[in-house]
Amino acid sequence: MNGLEISPFIASLPKVELHVHIEGTLTPSLRWKLAHKNNVPLPYATYEALLESYNVLYNHRKEVNGDNGAPTFLETYFAGTQVLCEEEDFYELGMEYLQKAKEMNVRYVEPFFDLQAYLPRGISAATVCNGYMRAQREGAEKFGVQSNWIMCFIRNEPLEEGIAAYQAARPWAKIPGGKGLFHAVGLAANEYDRPPLLFEKAFQMAIDDGLQVTMHCDVDQKDAADHVHEAIFSVCNGTGTKRIDHGLNAVDRPELIQGLKDRNIPLTLCPHAYHRRQATEVLFPKIRKLYDEGVKFCINSDDPTYMHNVWIDGAMEKVYHYCNMTKGDMIQLARNGVDMCWAGDELKAGLLRELDEFESRISQEP
Repeated sequence: MNGLEISPFIASLPKVELHVHIEGTLTPSLRWKLAHKNNVPLPYATYEALLESYNVLYNHRKEVNGDNGAPTFLETYFAGTQVLCEEEDFYELGMEYLQKAKEMNVRYVEPFFDLQAYLPRGISAATVCNGYMRAQREGAEKFGVQSNWIMCFIRNEPLEEGIAAYQAARPWAKIPGGKGLFHAVGLAANEYDRPPLLFEKAFQMAIDDGLQVTMHCDVDQKDAADHVHEAIFSVCNGTGTKRIDHGLNAVDRPELIQGLKDRNIPLTLCPHAYHRRQATEVLFPKIRKLYDEGVKFCINSDDPTYMHNVWIDGAMEKVYHYCNMTKGDMIQLARNGVDMCWAGDELKAGLLRELDEFESRISQEP
C-alpha cells in the first residue's frame, strides 16, 4: 500500500467490483490446503516458503524483456490454478472471495473465471461452473453479495479452443434455458501479439446468445493503444464491446478518449496493478486525466492475492489519495461502477439509493 492505510471513508463506502479474476483471489492458505487435499505437488517445502513466494513482484514479461529466470505473474497465476480440481474447490474459492467482498462493503461483483485452465486437465465445465454457481447463490444468501460472472477466453490459446470452452460452458450462461452463472464473456491472459480482433468470432457467438462482451486491453503492453482502438472501433464493426478492462493507454491518443466518450464505453481500472510498474507521479495523473476528460471508469482490484494483497479498498484508497479526489469524486466512481455493471434494474436502483444515503451522511459530518 506504499505506506497508505485504508481510511474509514473508503472502508465504509458501498462498492461494486467489475474487474477481479476469481483465480487471482486464491489465498496462500487455500492454495496450500487444496494442494495437500488433491495431492498436487508444490515447489515449496513449507507454508512459509509459499507465503514468501507471494511477496515477489510478478511483473516480468519474457516476450518483452527476455527470460531472467524469475517466474512471471501469469506463470504464477496459472500454477495456482493447478490445485483446483473438484467442484468443492471452486465453490470454496468463490465463497472465500465473496466473504472478503462483504468485509469490504462490496455489494455486487462480476468475477472473471478461466475455464480453459481446467479443461485440458480433464476437469469438466460442470465441475467448474457448478462450484462457482453454488458460491454465487450461497454468497448472495449468506453474505448479501450479489454476483454475475464473466467467462474469459484465454487469449494466448487458439481461438478454436476458446470457442469449444464457451460451448461447454453455455448451459451455465444467462440465456433462455441456461442456469445463469455468467452473463458475459471477456479476454484474459497474455495479449502479446494477440489483439482483440482475433476473437471476434467468439464475441459474436456470445452476442448472438444475448450475452455482454468486455475485453482486456492491458496497460503499457506491446501495441496497447492499438488494442484499445480495435476494441472501440473494429470488433464486430465497432459494436462488440460494452466495456474495456484496463484500457489506461487511451490517454495516449485523443481519438481514443473521444471514442470512449462518444460510444459510452467505460473502463474497469485496476490502479494497484499498474502501480507495480509505474511511478506514482507517472500513473495517477493519467487516471486523473481520464476523470477530468469525462471518461467513465470504476476502480477494481484485478488479482489481489498475487498483487501484494491489495484489494478493491486499497485500490480505491490509492486513487483517493494520489489523484487528489474529493469524497464526492470517490462516491461518483462508486456510482460509475453501478452504472457500468450488468445487474438488473432493481438491484442497480437499490445500490444507487444506498450511495445517495451514504453521500448524505458524509455531507453532514464535520
